[in-house]
Amino acid sequence: MQTGRGRERMSGLSVEQQEEFSLAMKYTNSIEIALPRERVAQLLADPVHLPMWLRGVVLHEPVKGMHGQLGTTSRVVMQSGKREMELLETITRRDPVDLHGIPRDVVVHFDRETVGPGMWSDVRDQLTEATPETTLWKSDSEYRFSGLLMRLMGRVMPGAFHKQSQQHMEDFKAFAEHGKDVRDG
Repeated sequence: MQTGRGRERMSGLSVEQQEEFSLAMKYTNSIEIALPRERVAQLLADPVHLPMWLRGVVLHEPVKGMHGQLGTTSRVVMQSGKREMELLETITRRDPVDLHGIPRDVVVHFDRETVGPGMWSDVRDQLTEATPETTLWKSDSEYRFSGLLMRLMGRVMPGAFHKQSQQHMEDFKAFAEHGKDVRDG
């Protein structure tokens, strides 16, 4: 399991590529979901559900490994308006591996590193049991940017990234608790 932060975690990039990226932001989001932690973990880990709560996802397909498993790299295509962006996402931590029969005192971890044009991110999700029927989802995000346009965007609009992350969490909550699909408008 990798435990470092920042440049030492940029495992998908060469040393030269890592040096191009500058730290733009770190932030934390959290939300409480009215479902048991084990169910929340299973829903988050199931790729079938991604389009139902992850706005803009066009494609999420493994190119190496099995979806959601440690070390798996997936091609992710996202769309926002008319703009489409292709990213590579690598699962850097999934703990526990088996999402059935999780002991009450165990924190569930889903960590991933994402690389795209002018952007690198490290997201660390933690699911803790608030009550037997309620889950606290905490997400720590770090973004680094390269290239003038992406660096400028990261400095001028840092709140947009934080807000989008929170929206994804709220969309997941609505899907998990009520079956609401973001594609239904």
